[in-house]
Amino acid sequence: MHVLDKFRYCPVCGSKRFVEQNEKSKRCESCGFEYFLNPSSAVAAFILNGKGELLVTRRKFDPGRGTLDLPGGFCDIGETIGEALIREIKEETNLVVKEKSYFCSLPNKYRYSGFDIPTLDAFFICKVEDETALKVADDVDEATWVPLAEVHTEQFGLRSIRQALHDFLQMEVENLKK
Repeated sequence: MHVLDKFRYCPVCGSKRFVEQNEKSKRCESCGFEYFLNPSSAVAAFILNGKGELLVTRRKFDPGRGTLDLPGGFCDIGETIGEALIREIKEETNLVVKEKSYFCSLPNKYRYSGFDIPTLDAFFICKVEDETALKVADDVDEATWVPLAEVHTEQFGLRSIRQALHDFLQMEVENLKK
């Protein structure tokens, strides 16, 4: 079921004439109200320690419960992507970001409450103040530093994470050749 199928009545006038225009919008034929389903913003971080190992987390909840992940999460209302990145890393790992640089963004679908919610995931390469301050919390079950040669994208539960990780590892291999 598409998430817009859940919206059967116009939220403005209550009419049943709230009809799909396309996969991302519905319009009320009675009052003209239009609703667009735009992607939610999310962030994820590539954090390397002093040994060049990647910080990898394990998901505590669905979607992908028990699979590997990167630190990150959804942006809150009124928050910039940079603020969300810093907040999410602190909440999940207790680490404080001292530098961040944009890596890429990818569309994704996040399965929640029986629906695929469209997201736009922004990935950053980050440096942290003190990697020894690592302590898991929030929706992270565990976190560990993994040598890049031992990172296997198929162990990560979310499609966008797997793709960004693949691209990140390719970049790291190219950097080693230089």
